[in-house]
Amino acid sequence: MPKPHQIIERHWQHPNLFLSFLLKPLSMLFAKIAAKRRDDFVSGRLKSEKLPVPVVVVGNIHAGGTGKTPIVAALVSGLQEKGVKVGIISRGYGRKSKAVHVLNAESRVEDAGDEPLLLFRKTGAPTAVGSSRAEAGRALLAAHPDIGLIVADDGLQHYALRRDVEIAVFPAVDTGRTDLDLLPNGSLREPLSRLDSVDAVVVSGGKADASFAPSKSMFHSRIETGQIYRLNQPSEILDTGRLKNQTVAAVAGIAKPERFFDSLRNMGITLNQTVALPDHADIAAADLPNADAVIITEKDAVKFSDDLNMNHVWVLPVCAIIEPDLAEFVLERLEHEPKVV
Repeated sequence: MPKPHQIIERHWQHPNLFLSFLLKPLSMLFAKIAAKRRDDFVSGRLKSEKLPVPVVVVGNIHAGGTGKTPIVAALVSGLQEKGVKVGIISRGYGRKSKAVHVLNAESRVEDAGDEPLLLFRKTGAPTAVGSSRAEAGRALLAAHPDIGLIVADDGLQHYALRRDVEIAVFPAVDTGRTDLDLLPNGSLREPLSRLDSVDAVVVSGGKADASFAPSKSMFHSRIETGQIYRLNQPSEILDTGRLKNQTVAAVAGIAKPERFFDSLRNMGITLNQTVALPDHADIAAADLPNADAVIITEKDAVKFSDDLNMNHVWVLPVCAIIEPDLAEFVLERLEHEPKVV
């Protein structure tokens, strides 16, 4: 029996006339509320806070599942390669604590959330989380005063924080659709017209449909997989050839788990079992299926203790390739150069 959220998400991809009839009025109300809230900040009726360094927001107008986190990691790494001291701020979705937290080597998912912890470990960039992005930014700058630029992971709709550059991630599969609608009848947080007010649109997961032509600069990203490594032991690389005579299971707690499973199959790995968990779901050793080899995502790998020794659990790393150079675009877009190291 499908769960309510699964029925709704299926409706977003393949609209059901009956559900559309029920949900359309709610979407119209949602649109009015979202528009008024943005207008209140744009007009100055509600105040947004300006941090002392430039802020680049990378977000989306969809309710998750656009491939944003690898794009944030790629942008941060690209800026670091150009000599910019970059910091990251995020809400820290799914963490247990509500206090602002500046990440350190001892930080866990309970403190930071899975995506910020993954970004911190993957890029090495100073990172802070908090429901108020401005408060997280202040804490981050207090701990790392040499930061010259902050990238806000998500937060396109968090207008309480002023931003210098806005980047919207938009999935390629939706670029040709004419039936997209706002929540709850569709997956959009804001109307498609919002894309005309951002500085850049990154189309993720393929090429955009010819009909998709936002008025701003457009970039494309694709995901490349790395070598599968043993959990908590990145130097130990999996010889996928030895999996042919073993039972293999794949587990993913991400928004679009099929993308992960398909990546493994495209690498020639036969999956005897797949387990799709809700996005950001808690996962422990006891939750893993019984198999000779279990392959998980990087986002799920950070949920396991660093000293956990499970030789049959492996991790598939991924990275986003963005074309043209998004980091160069950001630096050109900013009115003043950030500090460099």
